[in-house]
Amino acid sequence: MVSHSIEDTVIAKITARKRSLFTEDLELHSIELLSLVRDSSVLVIGAAGSVGGAFVKQLAQFSPKRLHLIDISENNLVEVVRDLRCSDIALPDDFCALPVALGSIEMECYLRNFKFDYILNFSALKHVRSEKDPYSLMRMYNTNVYNVHTLLSRLAEDTCCKKFFSVSSDKAVNPYSVMGATKIFMERIHLLHAGRVPFSTARFANVAFSDGSLLHGFRLRIQKKQAIAAPTDTKRYFISHEEAGQLCLLSCFLGKNRDIYFPKLDPDAHLVPFSEIATLYLKELGYEPEVFDNEDDARNASFRLNTESKKWPCYFFTSTTTGEKPFEEFYTETDVVDTDSYKSIGVLNQHSTVESSTVLNALEKMEAIKRKTQWCKEEIVEAIHTAVPELFHVEKGRNLDQGM
Repeated sequence: MVSHSIEDTVIAKITARKRSLFTEDLELHSIELLSLVRDSSVLVIGAAGSVGGAFVKQLAQFSPKRLHLIDISENNLVEVVRDLRCSDIALPDDFCALPVALGSIEMECYLRNFKFDYILNFSALKHVRSEKDPYSLMRMYNTNVYNVHTLLSRLAEDTCCKKFFSVSSDKAVNPYSVMGATKIFMERIHLLHAGRVPFSTARFANVAFSDGSLLHGFRLRIQKKQAIAAPTDTKRYFISHEEAGQLCLLSCFLGKNRDIYFPKLDPDAHLVPFSEIATLYLKELGYEPEVFDNEDDARNASFRLNTESKKWPCYFFTSTTTGEKPFEEFYTETDVVDTDSYKSIGVLNQHSTVESSTVLNALEKMEAIKRKTQWCKEEIVEAIHTAVPELFHVEKGRNLDQGM
């Protein structure tokens, strides 16, 4: 079992931070946050994911009047509840956790019976690998875009909701992947409804060791005595689970309508290649990477792995898969950004450059595709491209599932 203290050490080293990036901003706004949260009813959708769960732990400290958690993963939701019940946080009397899905008939009935001041949505398909076929891609669209549109259409008739928050991504900026395009599509869906349903969101970096991430994969490869594979030319920003939850908390409760929050990070200091992180992680565990020229040799070496030798088989490579952006960014050159309101947070107040009619046209195209008996990935991508004309999608004929 890999010690969590080792992962904390790795996070501190790759982020060059010993405490949360947002500590000062939270301290400066703690009284305001308390006044906003403690008398409020809050619904958290996707509450059992890495970011959703981190947010719930941050939120609960400010004592909301009502706190309901929704997630499709029954097991992960149970674990979030257990974490909260085992902590020193006092949960409200009106607290519950429901294993239902956004977009389901159960969710529809639930929302007819409960009203909330703040609704936060963390449900998402976040992997570029999930855009490899039309079926996974359609589910990504439904989760990241269509279900949000449907929910906002319902909330537009409900005057109770003070703010809706959906988590976005740095990959929404100048997107290379269809996944990133669905995130900017989602932001534009919010803008469609912003006149009646105020919203804010957050674009942030990779959450280090979050479920399903490459760093989380490093942990599992070690546990399973398997070779580690990582690209050398793909650089990412990283934040901790705690920082992810805090950024969403600040954006939801302090952000103005149409605000997008993002961490102020220096690309020269904070963009880190995955291969460097793999090397650092192995060294913290007492291993040296033994780098092979191809996957087969690295995989075969893992079958003969002798952990006492302190060498770990690795395959480091340049990326050749569809949708992988070599670097991260939080805003475009034409965006007007406020970097003065917070110590460690930038704020972009978004106004779409795409007409509402164009976004609605893209929604109609997607509904027409759904009605067909056979789906085509290229047609889905083209429909999404209607709402996101800046999508730079190059099909390379190779996806992440075809490698380690």
